[in-house]
Amino acid sequence: MGKHKLKLKRAFFGVSLLVSLAMPFISEAGVKCIDAEGEAVIVNNDVPSSKTEAIARAKWSAIEQSVGVEVKAQTVVQNFAVVDDAISKNIRGVITGYKLILEDNRKDTFWVRINACVEPTKAQDALMSLALNNSLAVFIPARKPKVISEHTGSHGASLQTTDEYDETNVLSEKLIGKLIEQGYQVVDVAPTHAMDAADIEKAVKSGNYMTVRSLMYKFLSNVLLIGKIDYTISTKKGEDVGYGISMPFHNVTVRLTYRLITRDKSGKNIILQAGAEEAKGLAMSVEDATEKGLQALQEKITPIVLEALSKHIKGASKKISFTAKDVSDISVNFQIKEILQNTAWVTSVEEKKLGEFLVGYPENIVYLINSLVQKGFRLTNFTNLSVTMEYR
Repeated sequence: MGKHKLKLKRAFFGVSLLVSLAMPFISEAGVKCIDAEGEAVIVNNDVPSSKTEAIARAKWSAIEQSVGVEVKAQTVVQNFAVVDDAISKNIRGVITGYKLILEDNRKDTFWVRINACVEPTKAQDALMSLALNNSLAVFIPARKPKVISEHTGSHGASLQTTDEYDETNVLSEKLIGKLIEQGYQVVDVAPTHAMDAADIEKAVKSGNYMTVRSLMYKFLSNVLLIGKIDYTISTKKGEDVGYGISMPFHNVTVRLTYRLITRDKSGKNIILQAGAEEAKGLAMSVEDATEKGLQALQEKITPIVLEALSKHIKGASKKISFTAKDVSDISVNFQIKEILQNTAWVTSVEEKKLGEFLVGYPENIVYLINSLVQKGFRLTNFTNLSVTMEYR
């Protein structure tokens, strides 16, 4: 993975949301007034609905700008009118008011520019309501040795090294790959420069994770995996290990201290898993021995992280009442159940009667609606824990 490239599993559908470059105006009450733009496709010549959708997108753009997110919500949600409705039901006063500055019917799309006044704290709450339990932000920088000089003579081994930080290393790379293989949406924080190694080391040492909590807002991730990797050169190549025997390799011990963090409904940080693991690497050079140690360490930590994530997803799953209108045919009912079972992040589907199901789902209901719209359903009505849709 490239150093300047954001790694994000699953490219979701959605129309791009244009974001204004205008600097926000901050009022006396701390409310930020921001210029933002939104655009929506005109479907079946329904211009009023397209305008409503474009304004909803522009509002959400203003919210994202006020917090400074890195991962835009349009990468995971298509219908922002649904998002606007869902957020307003739970979080009043995120946008205290807005003015429509410009609008343009562009034949296929409708475009607007608004000036929206956003309450920053509530904006964070709004963003966190869309944070994904299946999304993981990972940042595990490694302190690694760099050899300055090395000499083996009659008086033993001489090795001079200096430290360097590698924010993108073989452990984090391979761990991210394994998480993606398991279907998680993963953000590698390192290339984004949203935080540096010193911030992580400070957080791990102090136990104060408020400094890293901003990553949840920036990447719409409800889970953070942070840690730091240190090393010790246990035995140097050429070193006398007794009985006249010289060590033929460098022996490097690498140690990972980590925290897997989420938050509860009140916003309090919850540690899902924490600990320290170590592994050894043997090689002719210190650098190669360190890399081997990191690879061995990754193999130890991956199953631990996966198990903790699996428990978290099960614990976060809630029952959503799903109704498909006017279903009277058993074969259609079976098709709907099969679609629900094969929808991303659905953990269980329980059939109640024709057209009615209880669906286990760990995310905000807008993601379930979004997925099902892509599968041919049309939204009729929804609440936080129920949704009614028409099938085909």
